[in-house]
Amino acid sequence: MWDSLGSLLWAGLVFTIPLTLITFVLGLLLGLVTAVVRLFGPRPLVAVARFYVWVIRGTPLLVQLFVIFYGLPSLGILLDAFPAAIIGFTLNVGAYSSEIIRAVISSVPKGQWEAAYSIGMNWRQAMSRTILPQAARVAVPPLSNTFISLVKDTSLAAAITVPELFQAAQRIVATTYEPLILYIEAAIIYLVLSTFLSTLQGYLERRFARSGGTLEAQA
Repeated sequence: MWDSLGSLLWAGLVFTIPLTLITFVLGLLLGLVTAVVRLFGPRPLVAVARFYVWVIRGTPLLVQLFVIFYGLPSLGILLDAFPAAIIGFTLNVGAYSSEIIRAVISSVPKGQWEAAYSIGMNWRQAMSRTILPQAARVAVPPLSNTFISLVKDTSLAAAITVPELFQAAQRIVATTYEPLILYIEAAIIYLVLSTFLSTLQGYLERRFARSGGTLEAQA
C-alpha cells in the first residue's frame, strides 16, 4: 500500500502539479488577452475571440484533448502527450477565464476610467494600474474555483497517456489488481490538493477584501 501511495504522490508531484500550474498561468494570460480583445478590440478580432470561446465552451474537454493529441497528427502535427495536454488545458482555461475576466473588467465603474484619464494616464496605464487591480479583487473567487476544477480535470490527461496521478493509479491497478484501494488513494490525494487550494482561496479573498480598491481610495 505504501509503495503504491508513494508512486501516486510522485506522479502528482512530477506531472499533475506542474501540468496544473503551467496551464493555469498560460490560460490566465490567454484569457486576459481574449477578454481585452472582446471588450476593446477591432471587430474582426472580436469575432475570432468569440468564436474561440464558443467552440471551447461548447465542446467537452476530453474531446478537445483527443483532437489535439490524436487528430492533429493527420495534419502532420505531431505532439508528445505532455505538450498536447498543456495546449488542451490552456485553451480550455483561457476560454472560461476570459468570460470571468471580461465580466469583472466590465463591472469596474466608468468613473474609474475617467479618474485615471483625468490625472494623465493613458489607456494602458489606466488598465494596468487602476482597472485590473480592482477587477482582480472580484475575480479571485471564480478564478480560484477554475483552478481547483483544473486540478481535478487533469485526470483527463490520462486518456492521452500523460503519466499523471490518475494514470499512475491505473498502471498500478493493472499489476496489483486492487482497484478500490488505489483509486481511493488517488481520490484522497486529489481531495488534499483541492482542500489546500480552497484554504488558499479563502486567504486570498480575505486579503483582497482588506485592501483598497478604487483610485480615490488609493489617492
